[in-house]
Amino acid sequence: MKTIKNLERLQQLHELIDAENTGTPGELASKMDISERLVFNLIDQLKDFEASICYSRKSKTYYYCDDFELKVNISVSVISNNELTEIFAGSYFLQQKNSLQGLCGDQNYIRSNKTKLCA
Repeated sequence: MKTIKNLERLQQLHELIDAENTGTPGELASKMDISERLVFNLIDQLKDFEASICYSRKSKTYYYCDDFELKVNISVSVISNNELTEIFAGSYFLQQKNSLQGLCGDQNYIRSNKTKLCA
């Protein structure tokens, strides 16, 4: 689940940078409820994806120097009692929420398929 949490944080960071609403690194860490060190690690991860990230001292915010878009897609398959359940969440599960808890709703961005594996 650490990978999913990391993807959630990357998506949240991307949205804040894209909106040019991060604040200082300390403020950003506070907004995201993480450490400053983790903020810098996440920024480095975005840079690994070739995101050109700049910081404006005047506006006190990070921003993308060039166009950049991040889309997170997750597919989960669960087998329980000989029944396969597949959950697909595309282009990040939800624009209003930044957690897997959004998967519990009845939003139209989720498609779930159940298949009986054995008769």
